[in-house]
Amino acid sequence: MGVSCRVTGMSRKHSAVDHLVTRLTTAGVRHIFGVDGANIEDLFDAAYFQPDITMVLAKHEFGAATMADGYSRSGAGLGVVAATSGGGALNLVAALGESFTSRVPVLALVGQAPHAMDGRGSFQDTSGRNGTLNAEALFSTVSVFCERVLNPDDIVSALPRALAAARRGGPAVLLLPKDVQQGTVTTGGCPRNGHRAAEPQVISSPQPILCALHIAHGPVTIIAGEQVARDDAREELEQLRTLLRARVVCVPDAKDVSGTPGFGSSSALGVSGVMGHPTVADAIASSALCLVVGTRLSQTARGGLDEALGATRTLSIGSAPPYLPCTHVQTVDLRASLRILCDALSGPGRPRWLRVPDTLGRTELRPPPCTGPGVRYRDAMAVLDRELPDGTDIVVDAGNTGAAAIHYLPPRRDGRFLVALGMGGMGYSFGAGIGMAAGRGRRTVVVAGDGAFFMHGMEIHTAVQYRLPIMFVLLNNNAHAMCVAREQLFFEGLHSYNGFTPSHLGAGVASMFPGLHAIDTTDAGGFVAAVRTALAHDGPSVIGVQCAADELPPFAPFLSAAPPIPEEDHVHVTASTR
Repeated sequence: MGVSCRVTGMSRKHSAVDHLVTRLTTAGVRHIFGVDGANIEDLFDAAYFQPDITMVLAKHEFGAATMADGYSRSGAGLGVVAATSGGGALNLVAALGESFTSRVPVLALVGQAPHAMDGRGSFQDTSGRNGTLNAEALFSTVSVFCERVLNPDDIVSALPRALAAARRGGPAVLLLPKDVQQGTVTTGGCPRNGHRAAEPQVISSPQPILCALHIAHGPVTIIAGEQVARDDAREELEQLRTLLRARVVCVPDAKDVSGTPGFGSSSALGVSGVMGHPTVADAIASSALCLVVGTRLSQTARGGLDEALGATRTLSIGSAPPYLPCTHVQTVDLRASLRILCDALSGPGRPRWLRVPDTLGRTELRPPPCTGPGVRYRDAMAVLDRELPDGTDIVVDAGNTGAAAIHYLPPRRDGRFLVALGMGGMGYSFGAGIGMAAGRGRRTVVVAGDGAFFMHGMEIHTAVQYRLPIMFVLLNNNAHAMCVAREQLFFEGLHSYNGFTPSHLGAGVASMFPGLHAIDTTDAGGFVAAVRTALAHDGPSVIGVQCAADELPPFAPFLSAAPPIPEEDHVHVTASTR
């Protein structure tokens, strides 16, 4: 094993995995996340002998793929995941489905049984031949590119195609039979499949948007989305906002792309959608024009806004048109397109009739009071808001915990805020936080519930193994609490299957992983102390926070079904100091 190569005549020969790892290094890849196994071990071995790549060993393939996803979303670089055949490969599907729906660039290198044994009863045969499971058909449904490499030389052209496809937004999958991985590549030779021409990069003219802006009378509201982060277009978005004197609202999975963190700023209206802030609808309804930048506006992101959007002229720019009908400008490079827009809107091209919008105080959704045990969601997020320093990265999981963090917890200045809402899979945050911390090297805070922990929380051990600076905050309500909320609201309050036997998560992981700093808390004061101690700790830490399963989160569909709250309890939010 290891790097092996030989020279014959004018051509240098080495194994397909040696070629692959070398080319990944050339492409700027510095980490590969994965779980080893017989049909991917050659790739692991090749990476071991490549000093510029760190192989991060995960505990589960879902966790490894979410590490790659979080690494990519955070801007650390292209996320790469490696897994073996059979069940290991199948464990990737849920995580790649999230990356596919959220258009996150990821490269998946998936081992396969030897090609020479296709359709002949080999263990974990997924060639699709002779009645076997067809991995290429399966992975094609959760990727923007999928190719089964059947000849070692074909890796020379297949890898660049996969990298190009992933960087356009979404996961690319290479299925690599073991004998192909071990086969010899002639880098001076001609691959069997040849080199396909690169697809043209589509950047359409922004003229429809320019025309609409030049005839608009009144304020502009911008809805900023996840492509702003993916294309690293934050500065360009801020320049556009300044030129248009616009207010900005972010979709839930792009909280950190625009505006000053904190409440009350006229240029940062908060979050849109079912976990968003009610003021957003008022801002759009009072606008002369709404510009959607880098998002398709899924129902999660536009819930409660359809009426306002339907009554306001709306245009879009991004890699895919929104789900609502509007004029759309296509671009695979949002950063370049926003620069073109800004240049055209500067100087004599600046629109004449746009005006600075009125200041709107941001309001919160209002869950009914809860008298159950433990810490309230809003109080927990207020503690984190006060204690987390600038530059801290935040990753949020699904469920009631995710809804509370999206609604109440602002991102930190110069920090990222990640949440996966493409598929909304529970347990995403554990791997994503590890991937982000490995790539960015910053303090990372993972906010998750106990339900998410029970699914994929053992990746905490990976953080321990690599001494990553991650604080895991586990809001423990001993239930799948969002399902409990649905029972309360839609099934006459009858509880069925969604409660858990009580647990002490902090004490549990402290016993499992020697040296891990972990603690359980039951009140806000104890939580404050635990956060401060954890932030002073260099390596990973875990804080279990007792909450109540009966507390409703700030989630609009639930609140519309809940009993009304007296108007005097309406919450107006003052400006944050952050």
